[in-house]
Amino acid sequence: MYATTLFVVLGLCATALVNAIPVSHPFSHNAFSKRAGNGKAVFAHFMMGNAFPYTQQDFEDDVKLASASGIDAFALNIGTDDWQPGHVKMAVLPCGSPADAAALRNYVTTYADHPAQFKYDGRVFASTFSGEKCSFGSGSPQNGWKSQFYSQLNGNVFFVPALFADPGSFPSWSGAMDGVFNWNAGWPVDLTSSKVSSILGGVGLHLGPLVKAALNTASQTLAKFVGSTDSDQSCINGLKGLSASGAKAYMTSVSPWFFTHYGADSFNKNFIYYADSHLYNTRWESVIQNRDEFDLVEVLTWNDYGESHYIAPVKGAQPNSQAWVDGNAHDGWLDMTNYYATAFKTGKYPEIAQDALYAWARPTSTNANAPDPVGKPTNADTMTDAMWVAVFSTAPGTVTLSSGNGNSQDFIVQPGVTKLQLPLTPGSTMHATLTRNGQTVVDLSPKGFTFSDNPQIFNYNAFVAFAKAN
Repeated sequence: MYATTLFVVLGLCATALVNAIPVSHPFSHNAFSKRAGNGKAVFAHFMMGNAFPYTQQDFEDDVKLASASGIDAFALNIGTDDWQPGHVKMAVLPCGSPADAAALRNYVTTYADHPAQFKYDGRVFASTFSGEKCSFGSGSPQNGWKSQFYSQLNGNVFFVPALFADPGSFPSWSGAMDGVFNWNAGWPVDLTSSKVSSILGGVGLHLGPLVKAALNTASQTLAKFVGSTDSDQSCINGLKGLSASGAKAYMTSVSPWFFTHYGADSFNKNFIYYADSHLYNTRWESVIQNRDEFDLVEVLTWNDYGESHYIAPVKGAQPNSQAWVDGNAHDGWLDMTNYYATAFKTGKYPEIAQDALYAWARPTSTNANAPDPVGKPTNADTMTDAMWVAVFSTAPGTVTLSSGNGNSQDFIVQPGVTKLQLPLTPGSTMHATLTRNGQTVVDLSPKGFTFSDNPQIFNYNAFVAFAKAN
């Protein structure tokens, strides 16, 4: 039996978001109001399953933090746990019968006039994860969504599902949707071990640790694929043949990382997607460059710890991912999000008003050996042993990257964002400084990171650190 996840997106109005959760003392907070036009917006994917122990204050803190980071709404991913409807009433439901479709419609209509409801083209904005095989007992998925969901909402829903289907089939969904969400666009999912080996072989390189010159060449070569918008263009072209009663929208995705490490006795998924070549920055740059064709962006994710692509502070409940999440904060990626989200929504990169250094790296070498029963993740050998750095500079300066073991390198940077990298070897640490006119402006020297080739588990999550000028 097939199932789908329906996302009814809530705008970041703290009162509205948290008032959907049973609390004794509702609060009032002026954040973002709901959006009813067709302007560009940025969402963050929120895993409600990881918010089991959240209090009213936890939700309020997340709303304020997301708002300050340029995020307009949370797309709530709600599971089937009994407690989750008590937090915000949405769910992952089967989709094989008309009754299943009625349950999904009910979620849309129940919150249609809620103050937190995000609206697009004046209609309730709804999306999914998957659903391309859901027929609701109506013969075909297209007819099922059209007759049992979309048409029965009488023009009150703006539906942009994530369909894992051939974009050439999108015209057949006319009358069932208003656009499409390209979930996998956030990662270069086609960069498997064999493909990366072939690409690097074409420039005389190989998989595994690389020295400075080779690292730069590899990063620049693979960045072309990291920054590719080929899948976006395929979806956009497919939407041209879609007939809609009003506006149409294309929603794409950005993500900083992907690593999951569950054994056969659990979720049985143990792999990575290539995330080097400054994935988060590079993907955002491509999205902004093509913003005329992209209407909406969803950041994947706010708090999905199990797949390691969270950008918010780690809190709440983890889905048995502590082994690779604990000690690996990703707040630095969140801190830089406002810069890119603002550029996407306005068409102009904001002026950098404060010098900052952002650095991240895996704690485990691609050549590592570990007594880990889960085993080394698929595609681990696509990653290079390196520290990745993004410099946000207000003026010209010099950045020095060092990893201990006598390994350091100086870089001249200009105003704006500069992406740098430095090879790591076992025992390496992370250190970066920005100097200007003989003075140290920013000093980033995080504690708790040591690069290892002999860990207890294969941890290919990212350790992210950042520091700003006083």
